[in-house]
Amino acid sequence: MALEDRYGLPLSTTSDAAASAYREGVDLMLAGWTGTVEALEGAIAADPDFALAHIARARVHAFYQQGDLARSKAAVARERVAKHGTERERSHVETLALAIEGRLPEAIAAMRKHIETWPRDALVLSLPLGAFGLFAFSGMADHDRARYELCERVAQHYGEDWWFLTMYGWAMTENGDVARGRSVTERGFNLRRANAHAAHAVLHAMFEDGAIDDADRLVDDWIPTYDRAGILHGHIRWHQALGSLEHGDAARALSIYADVLQPSVTQAPPLNAVTDGASLLWRLSAYGHTVPEALWRDADATAQKLFPKSGLPFADVHMALFAAATQNHKALAARLAVIEQRLADGKLPAGPVVPAICRALLAFANENYAACVQTLAPVLADVVRIGGSHAQRELIEDTYIVALMRSGELPRARTLLEARLHRRPSLRDRRWQAAMG
Repeated sequence: MALEDRYGLPLSTTSDAAASAYREGVDLMLAGWTGTVEALEGAIAADPDFALAHIARARVHAFYQQGDLARSKAAVARERVAKHGTERERSHVETLALAIEGRLPEAIAAMRKHIETWPRDALVLSLPLGAFGLFAFSGMADHDRARYELCERVAQHYGEDWWFLTMYGWAMTENGDVARGRSVTERGFNLRRANAHAAHAVLHAMFEDGAIDDADRLVDDWIPTYDRAGILHGHIRWHQALGSLEHGDAARALSIYADVLQPSVTQAPPLNAVTDGASLLWRLSAYGHTVPEALWRDADATAQKLFPKSGLPFADVHMALFAAATQNHKALAARLAVIEQRLADGKLPAGPVVPAICRALLAFANENYAACVQTLAPVLADVVRIGGSHAQRELIEDTYIVALMRSGELPRARTLLEARLHRRPSLRDRRWQAAMG
């Protein structure tokens, strides 16, 4: 009898041990849980010819920006699957390999074709669904809707699957259906509590519906069950820090930063380590709280090592936060030159919004708030193209609103705040409203 994955798809291994370890490793990966690497390495040890275990391991390397190792494992997977794999496995390996290699348009096309034939191949389906997924980083302006529509098309194949409900609900939330998104995500979370992606998705829904205190209690109750080495541990605490800022509690936000986000302690993947730290420090400063210069300098030094060159727009924007906050004009000018050249060459799918944000952040840091407003206003609708989530991208809108207030453009600031408050409650936005009289 052929061995199968948890979704009933055949596996081209004859080793029960390899199949069992692979199933466990994939589930742990889909849950953002520790033990993923050990399980996948166990599958490879039990059957070195098992291509799917190699490509799954390659994907974990990619999460941690271990590019050479990821590509090496992907090459091994391609070799093994050509000799021992089925048609589904060959397509699975190739799709993940394209994503690992950063060939996004090809990976998206391969993913769509693959899912049409094998909709229950969850690891392939996961590629476009996260805040850092293929859709989010494709440069498309409608990636929130694209995720939701993809989930809608395949929902009939998953039913009450804990992983799918997690991602389906998150897609609903990000696409604006917050109440339904929270309900669906919580269903998935209740089916498997050892699921960091579900906890994270519920926090996003709580952020969008203004349930900040609920979110704080969720983190306090749940985080003790999650190892600090977990891929989302720091990011989940980052959400809790945002809640602290809603209450104006800068001391608690800085305490969370010191505990899990600063470079000397974080165990997060590089992209989370840089973006979570930069965005929290920037918010603190923009909201009028004091941020010790040493925190910026230490975080910037680490970020420069992790992202020394321009590449991913989401990372570039956060590197611009560091450059602006530390007044490192040379670093920002060098990064901007590369970004502008890629834009001129037609190789920047996210478009002009990327350099515009970088320049606006520098203007804000230089207290040239009118210039910040003038630079951001034409591109605000395109900020979504840099990727990430609503909660992450709101930093840009916050910067814009504060710049409006500080440059005396109070009617425009009020209009934006009223629109946000109509969508969701916010203690911070209420304070800003009150400050304007």
